[in-house]
Amino acid sequence: MHKTRLALLIMVAGTLAACGESSTLQVSDGTGPSPKLPEPNKTLIPTVNIAPAIGWPEGVKPTAAADTQVAAFAEGLDHPRWLYVLPNGDVLVAETNAPPKPDDSKGIRGWVMEKVMGRAGAGVPSPNRITLLRDADHDGVAETRTVFLENLNSPFGMTLVGNDLYVADSDKLLRFAYQPGETAIKQAGTKVVDLPGGPLNHHWTKNVVASKDGSKLYVSVGSNSNVGENGLEAEQGRAAIWEVDRASGQHRIFASGLRNPNGMAWEPQTGKLWTAVNERDEIGSDLVPDYITSVKDGAFYGWPFSYYGQHVDVRVNPQNLDLVAKAIAPDYAVGPHTASLGLTFAEGSKLPAQFSHGAFIGQHGSWNRKPHSGYKVIFVPFEGGQPKGQPVDVLTGFLDKDEKAMGRPVGVVIDQQGDLLVADDVGNKVWRVSAAK
Repeated sequence: MHKTRLALLIMVAGTLAACGESSTLQVSDGTGPSPKLPEPNKTLIPTVNIAPAIGWPEGVKPTAAADTQVAAFAEGLDHPRWLYVLPNGDVLVAETNAPPKPDDSKGIRGWVMEKVMGRAGAGVPSPNRITLLRDADHDGVAETRTVFLENLNSPFGMTLVGNDLYVADSDKLLRFAYQPGETAIKQAGTKVVDLPGGPLNHHWTKNVVASKDGSKLYVSVGSNSNVGENGLEAEQGRAAIWEVDRASGQHRIFASGLRNPNGMAWEPQTGKLWTAVNERDEIGSDLVPDYITSVKDGAFYGWPFSYYGQHVDVRVNPQNLDLVAKAIAPDYAVGPHTASLGLTFAEGSKLPAQFSHGAFIGQHGSWNRKPHSGYKVIFVPFEGGQPKGQPVDVLTGFLDKDEKAMGRPVGVVIDQQGDLLVADDVGNKVWRVSAAK
């Protein structure tokens, strides 16, 4: 390491230790329909509290909720982040990581953040593939594994409409011809539409879900910064969910002001689209809570000008108070800095009754909070199509006694047998949560 950079890292570490910013609230205070929102606590150097990625020791696994059990569905994967279940029960897993984005690591802040993310397990090269896992004998373990698609560009979201499989790469939406039961696709994909990418591409993960009638595709596109510090011109088409016409590829902004939406799913009772969103960093350990929310057509959710409705973020310059006046608050907070990424509803679940109506959320875990938050899978109960009550822990124990990350949950999905599958991109496994026998 260059001596100047080493000295800088030592200086930053010392400054972080000296500033001592930490939470004054519990994660539960930043959870629910009306989370507590203290005054911003912006420090000269942002809070950096990494849970170093170490992987799972032999024989160790997460802790499952009462009346459930957990086991590995697949092991030895390479940074598995997202999951999709095909109609025949095969499970697709996107083995992926960030694409090259040289402009994102420019300057002192960018360089430090690159080191931070590397220590958290996000610094490995992207495998750029989708792997198919098959549990033909239905014993809860995938005995067949094949490379389904390769040579992609940091793939993430997947959805099937008829015999068309859509994959959201980091810079484009692709369509592939799929035949039921096949274990590999060799034909090249067809580009449906370009997605915001380029040498910055700060929040690179793009997800895709289809409307119930299959005519529209909804694509999530994260922001190109924390709070617009790279210039608002770099945010064109970002911090938004796109609606794409499947036949023509034409698109429009369906909803905006969503800093980094990842998980998307249709709430089964109302049919409304819901998303899980990572909110902004660097204004204290208790701000801003991540959230899940129903997504209203044409709505603006605040980013970057405000958070949780109309709480103005004074760091953003120039401001846009006209847009702030239109910003609506999300439906339900899921804790500050939890990095809530995965989202799936319990439809089809055969887990115990307490998990029958609501949403499962994969919380990848914090870097900007003391103490840590997230690093678990939670369940938010729903009633009448809306969250009701406090979250329930489904899968915990991803941090060891020294606060090191043995795993980090990301994508969540209900499989054909009604069990919950969880992608763990640090543990390089897919976990299966089922009812205890």
